[in-house]
Amino acid sequence: MSWDGDSYQQQFDALEASGAHVHGEADFVERLGPASVLDAGCGTGRVARELARRGIGVVGVDRDESMIATARRLAPDLTWLVGDLTAIDLGRVFEMVLMAGNVLVFTPDGTEGALVAGCARHLAAGGLLVAGFQLDRGYSVAAYDADCRQAGLRPAGRWSTWSQEPFTAGGDYAVSVHRAGP
Repeated sequence: MSWDGDSYQQQFDALEASGAHVHGEADFVERLGPASVLDAGCGTGRVARELARRGIGVVGVDRDESMIATARRLAPDLTWLVGDLTAIDLGRVFEMVLMAGNVLVFTPDGTEGALVAGCARHLAAGGLLVAGFQLDRGYSVAAYDADCRQAGLRPAGRWSTWSQEPFTAGGDYAVSVHRAGP
């Protein structure tokens, strides 16, 4: 799938201009208190820019060159990398890896486990993998939990929204937190 980073960003700019709160993911991350975050599948860097504005060290990675080009234009002072998280090695670990914005349902079918494992490789001991995604697109929380177990991660919490509304079975969205071993 190919994207147009500038058009994608314009959608969020319009939402924010209309008064919508577009920083729910950053609010969620900030409540967990990490000092360093890998924004995995960062898109145009909307969340990463907000995390950096709040004083959190952040690196953004996305497979799509157009998305990263927009991110670099909007925040040239941050680190943006084009790469496939199923294979890339950034040579460092983070207190948190964040997959916001349905990253898991946009990855090619059958590669979700490799994506989770790639993210887990970038977690410090005790670090958190945080993912939010739609549940009506063929990838379930049960499959996600299995992929996390396979990558050595254990469940630490689940909600139905970034504002931490309780998760209910049969819902259409999940925000999940898994912790890396000590």
